[in-house]
Amino acid sequence: MNIIQLLHPKALLDYIYDDSTCRQALEIMGNHGFTAIPVIDHDGRYVKTLSEGDLLWFMADNGISSKRELEQTLVKDLKQKKSVLVRPVSVTSTIDDVILMLVNQNFVPVIDDRKVFIGIITRSDILKYCHKRLQDTAVDEEIDAVAQWE
Repeated sequence: MNIIQLLHPKALLDYIYDDSTCRQALEIMGNHGFTAIPVIDHDGRYVKTLSEGDLLWFMADNGISSKRELEQTLVKDLKQKKSVLVRPVSVTSTIDDVILMLVNQNFVPVIDDRKVFIGIITRSDILKYCHKRLQDTAVDEEIDAVAQWE
């Protein structure tokens, strides 16, 4: 199966630009209940995924206690911890590649061959896909068992 079949396209998603302020990012994430959001540049290329943890650590490390102070920092200038970096997958990646990445994150950004962000695949989508595959396998095994008794 091609991962494109599980893709939530960019046109239907919320994302932020890398020159947005951290306050704008926080407000968008808060208004939608997101724990993370894709960040792209104005050419549409994927830059990173910003998490609420990134914002909280930035605030804690810099003694920031108000949203107003977040207006002075752009999302692209926010440093992330290397252990939580979200890497995108290519549109030509396999389901197995995506499954392994979703063990530790809620969604995987998908890029094309020009590194342009085209959408995401969510953990929920992969779980539904795997569940359907398991059900299909169980039905096939039942059919085989019945056929052996005939």
